Amino acid sequence: MQHAIFNYGGAQWLLFFYIYCFFGWIFESTYVSLKQRHFVNRGFLHGPFLPLYGSGAVLMLFVSIPVENNPVLVYFAGCIAATALEYVTGVCMEALFKVRYWDYSDKKFNYKGQICLGSTLAWGCLTVLLVYVIHRPIERFVLGLPYRFALMATYAVTVVMAVDTALSFKAAMELRNVLASMTAVRQKLEILQHRADAILAFAQGDRPQAASELGSKVKGAAVERLEAVFGKLEQYKEKLGGYREESESMRLRFEVLKERSRQAIDRLGYHNRSILRNNPSVTSRHFREALGELKETVMRGRNQSEE
Repeated sequence: MQHAIFNYGGAQWLLFFYIYCFFGWIFESTYVSLKQRHFVNRGFLHGPFLPLYGSGAVLMLFVSIPVENNPVLVYFAGCIAATALEYVTGVCMEALFKVRYWDYSDKKFNYKGQICLGSTLAWGCLTVLLVYVIHRPIERFVLGLPYRFALMATYAVTVVMAVDTALSFKAAMELRNVLASMTAVRQKLEILQHRADAILAFAQGDRPQAASELGSKVKGAAVERLEAVFGKLEQYKEKLGGYREESESMRLRFEVLKERSRQAIDRLGYHNRSILRNNPSVTSRHFREALGELKETVMRGRNQSEE
């Protein structure tokens, strides 16, 4: 017997999608808010929607309801379909934005940090719960709505979500550009750092080996470390000899790079900062240091506003 799933209209499918987007947002926001001990409007979008959950729920229903008489098949169908969706979504988002909105790298049996065995098993359990418990009352509710009302509600939510998606996509691309700019500046600062360390070693009477050891310590906040090095160079300026002119030129380049770094951070708008606030566990293989600096900046701003 053909299940009603194959008789759903387009508006009904969209309503199911939006409802599960909303339920997913409630679940994720509640979980992360409790973990962070303050409210977190979880997700990529600004509104109360998590498209991954909506897409996952619709996909779970599509692959599992046809075999709903067999709970084992329902479980494994959900495992495979939802895991595939999670992997494809994660890879595409990282390729576009150069950041990961979830990362399982610290979990056992993960694949490239995008999926892991634990989440796959959880997806299967959620599919069983969805098919046998959650979806049935929601199905009755949606199918019981007057067709015109369902159509109007679908259009309204679609417009809102489309605008939200466009704004969020734009903000994510802007964040990527800021991270790329900060990373480029940081690389130039580290080159400057090596040379400044070498000149300082010369001024202090150290040998090239000592200068190399100083240069190898270039980690962490490049701006703060360079400020400290240039402060010491000022103390030893009488001993710089032929390096004095180069030292002054390097200081000027440092001030320019420091200003570029500040300007990059200042370009972060409200929507850009919202992405970082709403996804505190966001990571990046491409811009790890720059992302860490931005997250600290955003957190400091949030703490100051709360005070």
